[in-house]
Amino acid sequence: MLRELQTFMAVVRYGTFANAAAHVGLTQSAVSAQIQRLEEELGYPLFDRTGRAANLNSSGREALAIAEELMSVYEKFGRNASSPKTGLIRVGSISSAQSTFLTDALAEFWSMNPGYRVRLVPGLSLNLLGQVDAGEVDIAVMIKPPFALPADLRWRALFSEPFVLMAPGKQAHRDWQDLLQNEPFIRYDRASFGGRLVDQFLRRSRLSVREAIELDELPAITRLVRRGIGVALLPLSKALSVPRGVVIKELGDATFYREIGLVERPSDSRQPAAALLAQRIAEAAERFSQ
Repeated sequence: MLRELQTFMAVVRYGTFANAAAHVGLTQSAVSAQIQRLEEELGYPLFDRTGRAANLNSSGREALAIAEELMSVYEKFGRNASSPKTGLIRVGSISSAQSTFLTDALAEFWSMNPGYRVRLVPGLSLNLLGQVDAGEVDIAVMIKPPFALPADLRWRALFSEPFVLMAPGKQAHRDWQDLLQNEPFIRYDRASFGGRLVDQFLRRSRLSVREAIELDELPAITRLVRRGIGVALLPLSKALSVPRGVVIKELGDATFYREIGLVERPSDSRQPAAALLAQRIAEAAERFSQ
């Protein structure tokens, strides 16, 4: 609730949700979401929602006095320099990163900063992006979205993975265009950023496919390919174990990529130690991609 209280006080100080958003490094929708969560926790509204100005109601004025007192007490903890550095860092991550370089980064960070707790939040890239934007997580490892990030978020590229066509071993003699157009297609879920890249590639290449199954889990897709259900366009990731009986067809000049990276919130609206963890993640990702 600490972040929500800080945002609440910023809204009161700057007069509108939009002005508060500009000063605390969040979008206006993220500020609105935090205020709504705070009101739900407290069980009553804090503002009279008439017009653009954020006018406190009687309950809001009482809550503001208590919030100021709570923040004053909280700040006293930070003045004790002899106290060990502590806090909670919330890290979002796609599944492929969790089982590879991210675990190394977490281990290295915690061994040097044992006072901090790290909460790992799994999810799809689209959901993780929204959680970072709303202030629910500090940083997230995800696929770069095929659209512009909110202006106040920062993207740090880690590495890229080429897409390839995976096909049953018995189809090894055929080229990738022939396989795509004539064999059943197992589609990487279009709701995911990686799946959107596949969809854009097919549209750009004017390739029509005969869809069979659509899902998000890459290992499950490769197993379907191995069983001869069809072919699939997937990123060639070190985190993905390609089973025996599956052949990989490179796309040559038509190759496209998914970029894995970090989305970070502004430094003044997250745990300071989140920047240290982000650096450990970047270093671990560099070793992983070599």
